[in-house]
Amino acid sequence: MDSFVQKYLKCKRRATVSNICPPPLLPLTKADILPGSENHRVGLVRDSMFQNHLILKSELGRTCRRCTKIPGTDFVYGLTLRGTDGGVPEAIGHWQVMPHKTIKPKKVPKDFITMNYKGIKAGLFTAREHYLYRQHHDVRCKGAEGDRFPKDPPRLPDAMTYGKPYHPSTPITDILQHKFRDLWLQEQQKSNIYLKEKHQQKRRGKMYETRTVQLRKHQIPVKPDSLWHMPQFKNIAPHLVTFPTLEDRANAFKAQRIEAPVRRGHLAQGIYTHG
Repeated sequence: MDSFVQKYLKCKRRATVSNICPPPLLPLTKADILPGSENHRVGLVRDSMFQNHLILKSELGRTCRRCTKIPGTDFVYGLTLRGTDGGVPEAIGHWQVMPHKTIKPKKVPKDFITMNYKGIKAGLFTAREHYLYRQHHDVRCKGAEGDRFPKDPPRLPDAMTYGKPYHPSTPITDILQHKFRDLWLQEQQKSNIYLKEKHQQKRRGKMYETRTVQLRKHQIPVKPDSLWHMPQFKNIAPHLVTFPTLEDRANAFKAQRIEAPVRRGHLAQGIYTHG
């Protein structure tokens, strides 16, 4: 007997839920606070100081406390459900049958357009006459019944197969020979030929050049206005000429205008903006 008990104690026991997920920690009290701990207070200490999770400091190596009191071991969590259907004897005693669902007939709306048209055709003009006419000549809409499904579904053949047919398997020879690539290249060549032919057909047709098209092709040259000079200095030559000829001066200013977008400064004469 002793050997059996020893073997039983030696065998590894399975961990229970309480070992894996231990219960949450109870709220702290004054007796649990030790000097030097995280929640140690100096001065007057009350139990209510450890029941606010906003000011409670987290403890090293422990889970966070929720500062709520948990009921004892005799407390049962959840709701108590008491059987009100009679239990097993009631189920064995009779068979529960669902009542037949009655479908109420749908009210078809009145066709006022047709009734008003017929009333005017009959020679009625006042609202009272039209009201009495609609009481004795009731016309309903014809398309209202087609808005819902019929009560009895259509009869389908017994040998009918539902669903979509599965995709046929791809031969391994087509994968090894790269036939899909060849087919794709052929389709691309056909599409390019079709686009070229379509473009040529457009070119063959008669095209009308509007004024907008003509302005895009040829821009009217605009003569730049000369700089304004004071009248008394018009006939005076410059005292300093740094360009050998007028052609060199024009080329230099042209190069400066070309490089203006990539140079710094208000006059676009600084360093380059890119490396």
